[in-house]
Amino acid sequence: MLNLENGIESLTNFKRQTADYLRQLHSTGEPMVLTVNGRAEVVVQDAATYQRLVEQAAKADREEAIAAIREGLADAAAGRVKPARKALKALAKKFGIPTADE
Repeated sequence: MLNLENGIESLTNFKRQTADYLRQLHSTGEPMVLTVNGRAEVVVQDAATYQRLVEQAAKADREEAIAAIREGLADAAAGRVKPARKALKALAKKFGIPTADE
């Protein structure tokens, strides 16, 4: 999570003291916002923390997909289904998409 109290530095300072900032990034695992002319421009973090973040996001995506598939299978098993053509026609009507039979 971004620390808006201590996690904002200017890009100029970062360039001047890169080794110090890299040590800080590695030791805290916290990302840092770098600014240019007082505006946030980039977020930096150490590679290991970034890798963990990517893996967590991928896991969350997989879990969400699995949950959606399970929900769909449960709906089908319970008979909460409709023919695909009917569903597609309803979606086309809802979003104003012309169909072949119009």
